[in-house]
Amino acid sequence: MNSILSLSRLSALFTLTLSLLCVLAPAGSVRAEDKPAGAAGTWSWTSPGRDGQTRTTTLKLKVDGEKLTGTISGRNADTEISDGKLKGDQVTFSVVREFNGNKMTMKYAGKLSGDSIKGKTEFERNGEAQSRDWEAKRSDGKEKAKE
Repeated sequence: MNSILSLSRLSALFTLTLSLLCVLAPAGSVRAEDKPAGAAGTWSWTSPGRDGQTRTTTLKLKVDGEKLTGTISGRNADTEISDGKLKGDQVTFSVVREFNGNKMTMKYAGKLSGDSIKGKTEFERNGEAQSRDWEAKRSDGKEKAKE
């Protein structure tokens, strides 16, 4: 009689386990293409330049946990970014450039949303703090990298 009772309990436990697996398995089966794109990849945007021309900026980002590294290009030169961070959907980094012996630091902050990053850049010009909006679009299409 004990063995019949034990078999009945074992059968009930097996049925419960199988039922839970059937219910929970689909919730855990997120495919890679269902995941939102991360910050890694190549991004670009245009901004007004002198004499009515537009200037294209390209940003190449790599992600390691919350650490953000990469380069930003413009005016025919690549510059390493510094202090790069990715916290959730918030992207921040700095760019230090030198012009005619003067160093200029631009601080970028933006919100990642799918294939765009939208935010503000802050810098100082002639002793005055200034800011501009920027919006980068993913320009590589294929580097929606796993992070």
